Amino acid sequence: MRKAAWAVPAALAAGVCLALLLARRDGPAAPEGFPVLAPDEVGGDPQPPGGPELATFGSGCFWCTEAVFRQLKGVTGAVSGYSGGHVENPTYKQVCGGETGHAEVVQVTFDPAVVSYPQLLEVFWRTHDPTTRDRQGHDVGPQYRSVIFYHSDRQRRLAERYKARIDAAGVFGSPVVTEVVPFVAFYPAEADHQDFYARNPRQPYCRAVIGPKLDKLRKVFADRLKAE
Repeated sequence: MRKAAWAVPAALAAGVCLALLLARRDGPAAPEGFPVLAPDEVGGDPQPPGGPELATFGSGCFWCTEAVFRQLKGVTGAVSGYSGGHVENPTYKQVCGGETGHAEVVQVTFDPAVVSYPQLLEVFWRTHDPTTRDRQGHDVGPQYRSVIFYHSDRQRRLAERYKARIDAAGVFGSPVVTEVVPFVAFYPAEADHQDFYARNPRQPYCRAVIGPKLDKLRKVFADRLKAE
């Protein structure tokens, strides 16, 4: 559990948690027939004007979430940070204390001509367990909640529509508890949390948790990933 990781450097915290992480469970695996929004469900919402868009997702540890979205074609930026709280410019220590109301999130900059928002939603839901409230594996607390901060009414409609489709299909066996809430503010995390996996691929946390998650991503979304 990374709850007290602020007490030591980020890389060291990963090593301290190895024993728990080796036993970590990412929740129920989504089946191959995972639902996607049909063209008519997406087509009712006109595409916004050209240019890059923002999407903000919380799916547990932001080291994991950032590593996932950085792999996708059309994603031009992914920054780890904090959203959804009531304290301006929070620190990692404050957020880990669970008192600021923030979630660990990643703000994604993407080109909708290359990767659509519904495609990002599919990756989001299939790379974490959206059925556990305030928890991902051994990471427990409101900062690890499953949450989508929408930047437009179109994003809200698509997220809510997709969430309803997943629940109707019963693919997880339990209801999806992902929050869909308006974006208000984003505060980038400290420098040692940015691009953590790329800078520390051999750290125990990266090997035990992020590496296997990326292996699954490559199997399921091979045609959507950037060339290595």
